[in-house]
Amino acid sequence: MISKLAVIVAGGSGMRMGNELPKQFLLLDGKPVLLYAIDAFLSTYHDIKINLVLPKHYFDHTRELLNSFGYPTSIQFIEGGATRFQSVKNGISNASADDIIFVHDAVRCLISKPLIERCFEKAYSSGSAIPVIPIRDSMRRVALDGSSELVSRADVYSVQTPQTFQASILIPAFQVDYLDKFTDEATVVEHAGTPIHTVEGEEQNIKITYPDDLLYAKWKLSIRQH
Repeated sequence: MISKLAVIVAGGSGMRMGNELPKQFLLLDGKPVLLYAIDAFLSTYHDIKINLVLPKHYFDHTRELLNSFGYPTSIQFIEGGATRFQSVKNGISNASADDIIFVHDAVRCLISKPLIERCFEKAYSSGSAIPVIPIRDSMRRVALDGSSELVSRADVYSVQTPQTFQASILIPAFQVDYLDKFTDEATVVEHAGTPIHTVEGEEQNIKITYPDDLLYAKWKLSIRQH
């Protein structure tokens, strides 16, 4: 059986949420946001390993949350870095050579089992899998002088997580110095010369960023429950 590792990155702040508590710890229907992401992976694969990457000063707080909600003690805590690149590099440091590695934003709390399975199957067969959704709006490239030009949206997609890779591809790709263009794991792997494969993402797989996002997530959860 292929081993699986979910690296759940929970290093964000609460700045845009207007809250001192980082958004991954805000309550959503009575439960912290980040626990929904953990739930999704544990319910999809009972044998999956979980690495939770977060600031060290939140280790105790998070451990108390996991204990109070009855999560397995096998979940590993890993200290995040100054950048997402460093956080993910830390998060994959204990991966096994034959792992399929999911890297997921902790604040994407509406991720579904079918999406996780699609990512796994594509990464297993092709080496990589990132979920994408089509851009709905018209897009324009705006210059410094305020002039603009239309950008075709026909082949432009928005990228989500979990970005999923075979360990033999992801781990070597991260053995480089950080570059500004490394906005996600796919850009790091692509920089190493490996093609990136995509799967169909989900409109509901949003990243909690603003207060209204929590209202949307609560609404979607209520629909799932009923």
